[in-house]
Amino acid sequence: VFSSNVFLFLFLPVFLAVYYLVPFRARSVVILVGSYLFYGWWRLDFLLLFAGVTFWCWLASHLVVRAQVRGDSVAATRAMAGGVTGALGALAYFKYFDFGVGNLNALLAGVGLAPSSFAHVILPIGISFYTFQAISYVVDVWRKDAEPAANFWDFSAFIGLFPQLVAGPVLRYKDMADQFRQRRHGLDKFSEGSTRLMAGFCKKVLIADSVAPLVTACFQQPEPSMAEAWLGAVAYTIQLYYDFSGYSDMAIGLGLMMGFRFEENFDHPYRSRSITEFWRRWHISLSTWLRDYLYIPLGGNRRGAARTYVNLLLTMVLGGLWHGASWTFVLWGA
Repeated sequence: VFSSNVFLFLFLPVFLAVYYLVPFRARSVVILVGSYLFYGWWRLDFLLLFAGVTFWCWLASHLVVRAQVRGDSVAATRAMAGGVTGALGALAYFKYFDFGVGNLNALLAGVGLAPSSFAHVILPIGISFYTFQAISYVVDVWRKDAEPAANFWDFSAFIGLFPQLVAGPVLRYKDMADQFRQRRHGLDKFSEGSTRLMAGFCKKVLIADSVAPLVTACFQQPEPSMAEAWLGAVAYTIQLYYDFSGYSDMAIGLGLMMGFRFEENFDHPYRSRSITEFWRRWHISLSTWLRDYLYIPLGGNRRGAARTYVNLLLTMVLGGLWHGASWTFVLWGA
């Protein structure tokens, strides 16, 4: 994690030293190697999955472009669908397999049948984020909203970019393509990034982590009083915002230190005057992703009021399920 000693005092300074010593044309490779080291620090086997999803979606986008050059829109759509289906299939298996088996076993037990026995599937870190980024790239290339990556290394570096790999923001290649071709490095940008990194660090460590024990204590009460329930809810509201926005600030700061400028992910969400405004201010990159790649393709608000509410409900329920594989997240989304 970004607040750990091994990241701050070993990985980051070594990475930045190598990054600035090599010429610009080699920096995508340095980003890719550094990001794979960062990700593989936990488990090497899931690094293979990460690389596999990356290659699959790059191959799909390559096939999309080839089909479009030939004027074969059917083949292009098939290639896009194959890329999206493959990426979603990996996400579904690793994130939702246990959830599905657990519900199946509950159903079997309810009718008096023996439960199924399957091995527990471990959830790879960051799979929700890098899957959404890979999908958006394939779809944008198919829609001709984005130029395909100049080479495999730029695309792989974009998917693996370690500052946003663990907790976002969810990036889109079409917003980053120009920065992979050319970006400005300088002391002012590096200083801005360092300041943003430490501001996010303080939000995470000094506020979120300090409030966390209070949250845990309140939520562990078997029969909380009204005061304890409200204290826990308010404390968790503080913890969640400062932890998540702190990580986003650190990611944006690290990006600036590398010459990248990411989109903002939070805009004072607790100032919001409505739920609609809240979702424009909270985890902006995910909210806009769900809008552009789920809500609008479902029809958005173009097919009457009833269909609009169905589309909104589906989008929010699936958005809730994206956050975690449990009925509580489905209920929260609904």
